[in-house]
Amino acid sequence: MSDENETASHPKRNSRPARSRGQGQDNPAFERSDKPGIRARQAAAKMLAAVVDRKTSLDGMLDAGNGNPVYRELNEADRALVRAILNSALRQLPRIEAMIGSLLQNPLPEGARALDHVLTVAAAQILYLDIPDHSAVDLAVEQAQIDPRNKRFASLVNAVLRRLSREKQDLLETVGKKIPAIPAWFHKRLVSYYGAEEAARIADALLTPAAIDLTVKSDADGWAERLNGRLLPTGSIRLAAFSGAVPTLEGFEDGEWWVQDAAAALPAKLFGSLTGKRVVDLCAAPGGKTAQLILAGANVTALDQSASRLKRLQGNLARLGLEAATQEINMADFRTDALFDAALLDAPCSSTGTIRRHPDVLWTKGPEDIEKLAVLQEKLLRHALTLVKPGGLVVFSNCSLDKREGEVVTERILAEGTCERVAIDPADWPGLEDAITPLGEFRTTPAMIPPQDGFSGGLDGFYAVTLRRKA
Repeated sequence: MSDENETASHPKRNSRPARSRGQGQDNPAFERSDKPGIRARQAAAKMLAAVVDRKTSLDGMLDAGNGNPVYRELNEADRALVRAILNSALRQLPRIEAMIGSLLQNPLPEGARALDHVLTVAAAQILYLDIPDHSAVDLAVEQAQIDPRNKRFASLVNAVLRRLSREKQDLLETVGKKIPAIPAWFHKRLVSYYGAEEAARIADALLTPAAIDLTVKSDADGWAERLNGRLLPTGSIRLAAFSGAVPTLEGFEDGEWWVQDAAAALPAKLFGSLTGKRVVDLCAAPGGKTAQLILAGANVTALDQSASRLKRLQGNLARLGLEAATQEINMADFRTDALFDAALLDAPCSSTGTIRRHPDVLWTKGPEDIEKLAVLQEKLLRHALTLVKPGGLVVFSNCSLDKREGEVVTERILAEGTCERVAIDPADWPGLEDAITPLGEFRTTPAMIPPQDGFSGGLDGFYAVTLRRKA
């Protein structure tokens, strides 16, 4: 659906002022309420504002030790509720906005972003979570009443949400399903790259939370049986619905496997056997791909510019009983006289392929970010090719669905004449033929790998290509 059609369908909602950094739930002098559940809803609204108005990463705010103070003060049950509300709200935000907008006789006043977030948090509960409607409505009204900015709108909150509760099934069918759940700018890009039908399939797949996939050191069939998992065409093991702690599973303490999305496990496998080869992993943390390279026989040098992320990589390798030389450095500044046989560049990107587990990505990133990241990727890939011997291989990958960050970058580098593409043979990847492009590159999407026997489908959106440096 085009931007014009969305605007025409919901003129009241879309006529409201655009989001800006200066608006949102900053920290007004709230009246204190002891009503059970109110602090969780306030935290959800505050954190939603931080994501959509100030482009703040959700992961950082949800950190139990250093995250948002309002979130940290909650008990674990309320934290879980906040996470559920935010995940639902961010996954369905355009639809939630459209449904609320269809119930408003007039646009919300200019500067009413705090009120908007109260309505969105409540609507997410009413429409998508197993929470009694009356509770969501009551707490939203209470939330409005104790906020000086929203107190005068408490009756409007009550009226809109009660009507939403009464008419939700009809609204979900007549309004919610008419527009994609993703932002218009991203939907437009998906259509331009994949076509309308495939874009719709990808957008729908993004609404399903990601499964837990494991990469094992060896004996994938055996571990799939022991963990009651599904062996995927990638060689990864997918767990069934799992709500426990991953470290409690068999094999974790012994370092037999690690958590890694099935698509993320593909780039390192493109090298084949690396026995005796010197390989540099240029953006290595948290270390899943580094571990794969070591297990393929390589002597690995792992780089990362973040000290904390490099420490995490070192801890992960220690648990797995694997060793690599590590160096804290921005890969763009890395130089060597002893050229490597191969290099893996899993480049910084917009992460739009990981929306199933990071639904805030589309609200903290935009087209301008994608363009900047694509320019950076070109620079890094150009440098990566200088680090390998003539005839050496560079695998370039990232977890973006946007082809500006993948295929376009590769074509620009190939045009410079310093390297050539090594095409992937679909015959070598049974079950993944649809993920290999006519040019011999990997392009996975969340709409690939269908569900089976109680196991969810999908995988992260990933791009990967193998390049050989020319002499």
